[in-house]
Amino acid sequence: MILFPAIDLYEKKAVRLYKGDYANMTVYSENPIEIAQDFEKSGCTHIHMVDLEGAKDGTTPNLAIVEQVAKETSLFVEIGGGIRNMETVEKYLSAGVSRVILGTAAVNDEAFLRAAVEKYGDKIAVGADVKDGYIAIKGWLEKSAVTLEDFLAKMQEIGVKHIICTDISKDGAMQGTNLALYRQLSEKFKLDITASGGVSSMEDIAALRKMDIYGAIIGKAYYTGAIDLKEALEVAK
Repeated sequence: MILFPAIDLYEKKAVRLYKGDYANMTVYSENPIEIAQDFEKSGCTHIHMVDLEGAKDGTTPNLAIVEQVAKETSLFVEIGGGIRNMETVEKYLSAGVSRVILGTAAVNDEAFLRAAVEKYGDKIAVGADVKDGYIAIKGWLEKSAVTLEDFLAKMQEIGVKHIICTDISKDGAMQGTNLALYRQLSEKFKLDITASGGVSSMEDIAALRKMDIYGAIIGKAYYTGAIDLKEALEVAK
């Protein structure tokens, strides 16, 4: 199982939100590149980045930092947040990013999603952010009318390979991840699923690895010291 320690960007700082609430934000570092280098020193090979400003308004205000991480570390960089057209996909890929994550656009613009998958294959991932069983969009600020299972069935049909599935109710709450949800999805779909939201202990990581989940995102648990990355990497093997 691949571990993806996470950096959420807001005004060029590394921050975390509580359950996706922009009004409930903690700034952890003014220097995200240092954090990425720490991930690399710990032995991590991948990093998950989100542009929280981009997620709200579809822009790329933190592109320079994402590019710096891609150029100055050997990490596999995946980025999400506000990627709603081909121009933005290309901007990130030409900046050295390894994979871009479509969220709102995957729900609202199927033609764009299909074109992106056709052109870039598994460099395109889709974020399935779930709230009460439905897909949430626009930086989690809106709930769509699409259920998670219907959405994943459609993604599989389109040819999407990578899904980052976040249970918003667990995100940043440090109360464990939704193991039942990931077990159910991994049994039902032939998708590479990355678990996100509430991965906050070695027990979570061990349980996800046992069900053969593709990846797990570590966010707040790293920043608060609840998870030691070196130890987590051993458990994830």
